[in-house]
Amino acid sequence: MSTYIDWAGYAMEWLALLFVFLLGFAVLAALVVFIIDSNQSEDAIRRNYPVIGRFRHIFSSLGEFFRQYFFAMDREEMPFNRAQRDWVTHAAAGSSNTVAFGSTRNLNVPGTAIFANAAFPPLDNQFASTDPLLIGAGTREPFLAPSIFNISGMSYGALSKPAVRALSRGAKLAGIWMNTGEGGLSPYHLEGGCDVVFQIGTAKYGVRDSEGNLSDDKLRLVAAHSEVKMFELKLAQGAKPGKGGILPAAKVDEEIALIRGIKPHTSSISPNRHADVNDWGELLDVIARIREVTGKPVGFKTVIGAIEPWRDLFELIHERGPDSAPDFVTIDGGEGGTGAAPMPLMDLVGMPIREALPLFNNLRDEFGLKERIRIVAAGKLVNPGDVAWALCAGADFITSARGFMFSLGCIQALKCNKNTCPTGITTHDPRLQAGLVVEDKDKRVAAYAKSVIKEVETIAHSVGVAEPRLMRRRHVRIVQADGSTVPFNAIHPSIQPGEERYTL
Repeated sequence: MSTYIDWAGYAMEWLALLFVFLLGFAVLAALVVFIIDSNQSEDAIRRNYPVIGRFRHIFSSLGEFFRQYFFAMDREEMPFNRAQRDWVTHAAAGSSNTVAFGSTRNLNVPGTAIFANAAFPPLDNQFASTDPLLIGAGTREPFLAPSIFNISGMSYGALSKPAVRALSRGAKLAGIWMNTGEGGLSPYHLEGGCDVVFQIGTAKYGVRDSEGNLSDDKLRLVAAHSEVKMFELKLAQGAKPGKGGILPAAKVDEEIALIRGIKPHTSSISPNRHADVNDWGELLDVIARIREVTGKPVGFKTVIGAIEPWRDLFELIHERGPDSAPDFVTIDGGEGGTGAAPMPLMDLVGMPIREALPLFNNLRDEFGLKERIRIVAAGKLVNPGDVAWALCAGADFITSARGFMFSLGCIQALKCNKNTCPTGITTHDPRLQAGLVVEDKDKRVAAYAKSVIKEVETIAHSVGVAEPRLMRRRHVRIVQADGSTVPFNAIHPSIQPGEERYTL
């Protein structure tokens, strides 16, 4: 006697039971949520519209994701649009960045920089690469900086261990410098053997004594590393001028605390300025002290709020003599970025780099300090056009932080301050860090830097000069409100040789 088993029937019965169970569970869950929402007092929407009101929060959270990947056009996103990020991604991968059919950039937006190509540019065999430039000629160990494009300050702590390692190794491969950021000098900055600029923040991490004051002994220890070429005193950065750095407690493990000289597992908040620098004279005194102790070039990083107060600094340098001047000044624009900063400072404070750089450059040249003080430009300068513009405006070097984060694989998830960065760049979660493979990313860092430099050289060649540092303001035009363009030097005339008001 044969037995027939109706498997299909059994399956349908189990599915029906499962559906009833899930439906019952959903009804029960909705009832619980209804009771909770109706009686809570924190959110009026959820109190007035229990259960349904929760969807508003869900959709608001998902909105950022959908705008980035589905709704925003290539040139619409902020702080960096898809076209900018894609260029870095292709450059880091060594892929072609050629485009077809025409530019997707709106060339009528006021402020857009348009480079003026020469009628008869140099032939290919008349082109030269950018020569190294000396910084701190009067110091015991001056720095012959080989590259126009370098890595801006990003601290170990704000960045993960594999991110810092990849940047260090990539910088060595590309022949560029790497700024430590204000978090001190870690073994991972030194690992690649690249040139290092040690940044001294307002908390003096890595070079502080037990009271938080600047320590000459710690300065000597840092300077003893041959990789450390310069020291940068950070007065301010673009994303938070007038506010110190913020490192959440979740990121301050024992190693980071040891490197910085602070307590572990405690939020690290730097003072809003250097307590020992109350005026221009004290600033020059501190610079002189660091330079004497270390024997290496010393400069400072700042954000320009208005150009007039800086005239007092240059008047004092003129009074004391050129030896008192900083060896370099890094100008960060108000559009600069960071992992964590108050929104009012991020959005509303600090002059944009497009205005600040030419103004400060003119002030330096007016006082006859062009060969004494090198200018480093920072602030959303990630693509070749940004770098070329900065050179035209008077910068000697350009640094980028977020550009190199993109080369590491950053997707602009905007999670830098939450320790949940999905690419492993700004998190200390070992599981997420495992996604960042140093042996791959270091090559991408180097490829990105080399691509930027090569494309800037291409722009320089197009405007009719042999190498990038020969570009001047006359080589770029700025789009006006009516769509016409005006030469950059008509908006911000540069100081010509022989026009200096002061000579030193």
